Amino acid sequence: MSEKAYVIRLSCKDQPGIVAAITTALASLGANILESNQFWDRQADHFFLRIAVTVPADVTRDAVERTVQPAIDRFALDLKVTDVDQRPRIIIMVSKFDHAMHHLLYQIKVRWLNADVVAIVSNHDAARSAAEIEGIPFHHWPVTKENKAEQEQKLLDLVDETGAELVVLARYMQVLSNDLSERLYGRVINIHHSFLPSFKGAKPYHQAHDRGVKLIGATAHYVTPDLDEGPIIEQETQRVSHSLTSEDFVATGRDIESRVLARAVKYHLEGRVMLNSHRTVVFAP
Repeated sequence: MSEKAYVIRLSCKDQPGIVAAITTALASLGANILESNQFWDRQADHFFLRIAVTVPADVTRDAVERTVQPAIDRFALDLKVTDVDQRPRIIIMVSKFDHAMHHLLYQIKVRWLNADVVAIVSNHDAARSAAEIEGIPFHHWPVTKENKAEQEQKLLDLVDETGAELVVLARYMQVLSNDLSERLYGRVINIHHSFLPSFKGAKPYHQAHDRGVKLIGATAHYVTPDLDEGPIIEQETQRVSHSLTSEDFVATGRDIESRVLARAVKYHLEGRVMLNSHRTVVFAP
């Protein structure tokens, strides 16, 4: 018998009976639970739940939402149902350093990432050839102080035109405006070449080298108006030593950045990341 797969995510003020109400409703549809994760933030008294299910092929997303509507009303749930068969659309933004972009494209090609790249946007022309090879529309939008607002409006228009769910800043070395960050909140992931909150801003690996650190890392986070302070999705570190140069730090960091960004994008696309104020709940597999 053919099946459909959905991911159900919900959050609300913690109270008894939430899981029972949701799973009972899903059972009435003939759902089979493949994965279930939950978390109670005791400090905020907020509850988070992610359930991956299969249902008979004729059960639509609307039917799932209608079936759980009584639970939504009863518990004041913030709920989202995602059709797993619908490949998310993403826009990749990049400047001159394109290693993270190439890693994302490769992981999509080998089907580790389930997504369609609908556009590559850059303030430089260097990524054009890679976009052409992959058959992805390329947009070269140089950014200056004078045209920044105009270029950001182009991005918003592109998001609307393509139906992109996510914008990925794969070493896009431009600071997004407060207005754009707010309008796309929760839909823009940045890779910062540092283990935040340390070494923000420009040349963090050189800053780390100057401080003689023994661990360097990278951080993938959602973009907010507060520079490099958005909710963190994923991080990784690697040990380094005094014998390495700042250029060695940069080379090591490139590998870390690529891996961390790919994992963060995967978690987001699979509905494993839930915003919790200035933090995230990440139900990693």
